[in-house]
Amino acid sequence: MPDSQQQPPHSASGHSAPGQTDTAALLLCGTRLTDGRTVDVRLGGGRIEAVGTAGSLAAGASGARAAKVDLDGYLLLPAPAEVHAHGDTALAADGHGPLAYDDRAVQRRATEAALLQLGHGATALRSHVRVGDVQGLDALTAVLEARRSLRGLVELATVAMPRVLTGAAGADGLAMLRDALKMGASVVGGCPDADPDPTGYVEAVLELASEHGCPVDLHTDAADPARLARLAAMAGGLRPGVTLGPCGGLGRLPSEVASRAADRLAAAGVTVVCLPQGGCGSADRRGTAPVRLLRAAGVRVTAGSGALRDVSNPVGRGDPLEAAYLLASRCGLRPEDAYDMVSRTARAALGLPEVRVEAGFPAELLAVRGDRLSGVLSLAYSRVVIHRGRVVARTSAVREYCDSAAESGLELPRQGREEPS
Repeated sequence: MPDSQQQPPHSASGHSAPGQTDTAALLLCGTRLTDGRTVDVRLGGGRIEAVGTAGSLAAGASGARAAKVDLDGYLLLPAPAEVHAHGDTALAADGHGPLAYDDRAVQRRATEAALLQLGHGATALRSHVRVGDVQGLDALTAVLEARRSLRGLVELATVAMPRVLTGAAGADGLAMLRDALKMGASVVGGCPDADPDPTGYVEAVLELASEHGCPVDLHTDAADPARLARLAAMAGGLRPGVTLGPCGGLGRLPSEVASRAADRLAAAGVTVVCLPQGGCGSADRRGTAPVRLLRAAGVRVTAGSGALRDVSNPVGRGDPLEAAYLLASRCGLRPEDAYDMVSRTARAALGLPEVRVEAGFPAELLAVRGDRLSGVLSLAYSRVVIHRGRVVARTSAVREYCDSAAESGLELPRQGREEPS
């Protein structure tokens, strides 16, 4: 395995401040596209200005000379998005004693986790944050502060997750959830399976989401088909949409029962987020949702990372490309479909505009060393991440072997030392 080093975010032009779109032109030179073409791509104003044959593009739209990034040997892709993260508990697996929930500790974990996932290529993240109980709104305050400090590097949306919303104890949770939305949480979430009245929990969430016009993102194992049918019936038609995950229990149901449940989810327009890298603290880790069955029924299915090195999954990587790799290797999806689930479909689930490597689309891009998507999902080491038209992260990997007759005689490929300039 090659050594790798994530390098500090930077602007290729060297002068963009966090929170600002780089208006200077940036020219990506000699990169390969998934259709096999080698092209130059010019970026400006946070969007793709032009795509042309290698060597054909130079000046920006304003006539100013563009800064260049050499992407020879890289495959250029729409950037992935992370649809299911837990920034408040991330990177806590090696801690001793109870999880530290003071503001500084949570902000540090959330910031570091977001930067790690940005380094993997995710330029947009949705992070679930617990509210209520002992932590109150402190964890949410800390994650929102992390979001402000990361502005211009990565888009970070927060999901407020109360534990209980029904009965006497639920009154405090509901009040806390309302306060969370006022503070800046953009999605209503939670885990109805953990409430004494799961149906009442969902009713409270949907009512509040409808009142505020915000999305819903709920944790459920989906092992109870009757409960899932009620949830789908209640969620149908809610805009801007309902997301469920990780739904691993669907894969443990008899196929005919799971098929009927998938049909109901499709009819309700519900999005399912599976977690092929493992679950999280609010969901069962056993198995992955039946991706192919859900897709065949017409359900929009995307994939998230779940736990990032916390007590739920101490080895979680938070890497969308690993999620795509697992979808291809374990679930039998074509590499193109697997990557689509962590990029185009993931962005749609987050309510973000589509990205294509074509003129006019947002400059949210990931360049990975390799020439085909299948190889990139297998050995995705060196990466260049572009957000709002500027380079915000790089990971460089070098693989070396000792001198040998086989290497010199056959001219075998080697991971190069060269880095994008």
